[in-house]
Formats: sequence, structure tokens, C-alpha cells
Amino acid sequence: MSRFGAAAGGLEAAEARARSRQQERHYRLLSELQALVKALPSPCQQRLSYATLSDLALALLDGTVFEIVQGLLEIQHLTEKNLYSQRLQLHSEHRGMKQELFHRHKEAQQCCRPHNLPLLRAAQQREMEAVEQRIREEQRMMDEKIVLELDQKVIDQQSTLEKAGVSGFYITTNPQELTLQMNLLELIRKLQQKESESEKAFS
Repeated sequence: MSRFGAAAGGLEAAEARARSRQQERHYRLLSELQALVKALPSPCQQRLSYATLSDLALALLDGTVFEIVQGLLEIQHLTEKNLYSQRLQLHSEHRGMKQELFHRHKEAQQCCRPHNLPLLRAAQQREMEAVEQRIREEQRMMDEKIVLELDQKVIDQQSTLEKAGVSGFYITTNPQELTLQMNLLELIRKLQQKESESEKAFS
């Protein structure tokens, strides 16, 4: 047998071993996914067919999807934290605005002549109502902004995972599909934790 033939034979054996390892990993991931699915609500279990889970296990083989999901979750947490602190900031500005107004009104009342007091109080009441209205409006706009930003993050996640070839992910606003995608993300996260725990155990 020529040296070339021997090298080719060795290469084929190595490829066969790699394929066999990939297949073993695929089966292991698939059986772990099947075990994790049992903890989900039954409507979700019914939607996650063997084929879907098998495709998901294939997408998870090289570990890239785990890294993508980790990155997406970190971005989501940062966004939520940032939006929450913006909302707190607005809340504290509003509190300051009302306190300042209250002090200003109190001072004006103390300097006011008694016969002008009813007029002053009526004007102050109107000013306070206008400020309350402005606060409500600004809070509503802030809440809308938060919802829009979080919706956009969901779309980014769907699009990224769809491009990565993860089964079950595409851009949708259908509540049932969103629930399914959230459950799939949770499965990936749990599987990632198991993987890193077993890596730690072997290292």
C-alpha cells in the first residue's frame, strides 16, 4: 500500500471518529433537551416535536449558539438596567419639581394679603394640576419608550438566532410563538449551565 493510500486511510479513520463523536454529542444534547422539555407546560411540550429538538441539538453542537445566547442575554440585562435607571431618574426629577412648586406656593401664600389669598390659591391649584398633567404625560412617554426598546431587543434576538440557524426562531409578535421562543431560550440556557458544570467537573 502506498504512503498516499495509508495517509488517506488515516484521514478517513480520523473523520469517522470525529463524525462518531459529533453524533454522540448530538444524541446527548438531544436526550438532555428531551429531559428538560418535560418541565415545561404541556401546550409547549406538544409544540416541541422530536424533529425540532433534534434540529436544536444540531445547532448547539459546536457551542457557538451558547455564546450567542449568552451575549444576547447580557445585552438584554444591560438594556433593562439602563431603562430602569432612566425611569428612576425621571421619577426623582418629578419629585423635585413638585417639592419646589410646593415650597414656592407656600412662600407666596405667606407673603400674600388675606383678601388676595383665594385668588392666589386658585391660580396655584391650576399650576399644580398643569404640573401633574405634565408629569403623567412624561411618565406615559417614558413607559412607551421602554416598551418599544424592549420589543426591539426581542426582534434583534429573534433575527440573530434565526440567522444562526436555531430552529424555532424568526421575527414574530404572535404571543404563542413568543412563549415558545422564550421556552426555547430557557432550554438553551439550562443546557449551557449543564455543559459548563460538566466541563468544570472534568477540568
